Amino acid sequence: MSTRKQRSTRKQAAKVLSSKTTFRGKLFSVTSERVVEPNGVTAVREVVRHSGSVVVLAVDDSQNEPRVLLERQYRYAAGDYLWEVPAGRIDDGERPLAGAKRELREETGYQAKSWEKALFFFPSPGFMNETMAVFLAQELKAGEAQPEEDEKIEHELVPLSQVVKMIFSGKICDGKTIAAVLWFCQRQRQVRS
Repeated sequence: MSTRKQRSTRKQAAKVLSSKTTFRGKLFSVTSERVVEPNGVTAVREVVRHSGSVVVLAVDDSQNEPRVLLERQYRYAAGDYLWEVPAGRIDDGERPLAGAKRELREETGYQAKSWEKALFFFPSPGFMNETMAVFLAQELKAGEAQPEEDEKIEHELVPLSQVVKMIFSGKICDGKTIAAVLWFCQRQRQVRS
């Protein structure tokens, strides 16, 4: 890649020649679009269209070592039970922070007094427009979870050092959780120095 292209921060849009919705579901839709990209390439792109997600890195600082609120639930697409931080889809018209607070409360019962936006990223930009906004939630207060009908979620506060071991041993393999926890580890290093 040339230096000039690396320095470009202008957002350039592709020209859409045709677009067809090939699937519309409850959580996302899929479009097939013929486009001319900013680099001049003409291609057919199939895109999963999603309203975006929020991710909550809930941290309890009341003990010597921070503890991370992890969930364990069965993920059909992965075919296994996964350890994750709380997360969910942003509802229509909902602000990301409001969605993060709702998801934390629904899935775990916890509420937080302190909120900070941590990260914003595309989890799989090759074929999805979904974004993920990660929020750090602190000063936690336990409550009663209100999961959706199809959600069976276990949750527990796990020491940060154990969570990091779970990541590097492959026990945690969820991308949003890995990104959020490693961001927090780096933040902790910066605070201490």
